[in-house]
Amino acid sequence: MTLNLCVLTPNQIVWDSEVKEIVLSTNSGQIGVLPNHAPIATAVDIGILRLRLNDQWLKIALMGGFARVGNNEITILVNDAEKGNDIDPQEAQQALEIAEANLSRAEGKRQTIEANLAVRRARTRVEAINVIS
Repeated sequence: MTLNLCVLTPNQIVWDSEVKEIVLSTNSGQIGVLPNHAPIATAVDIGILRLRLNDQWLKIALMGGFARVGNNEITILVNDAEKGNDIDPQEAQQALEIAEANLSRAEGKRQTIEANLAVRRARTRVEAINVIS
């Protein structure tokens, strides 16, 4: 059995195909979804979506949103998403270094919150590049 997975951002369809299973980062932790999973709706955290196609695992960096699971269909609506193999490793690492430097220079509560979010997004992009076996 398979699941129909659709990952959407405001600007594009990132993924629309069948998968064997997924592991999704939610605001309350990671959840695994296999065929015939109980229906749920959940907030999606900044983090990695892992999806299995036969014996291969792929990663997609998700930047927060919502997910709905039911009847072997998963719809994930997020602010932004990138497939791990579409991310330039050098650019992602550089963006992480810049975000970390900005965090160390942040002054005040608002700047610190914004800098922390930028670091989380940058770390997620770097993590999405690393291959799972």
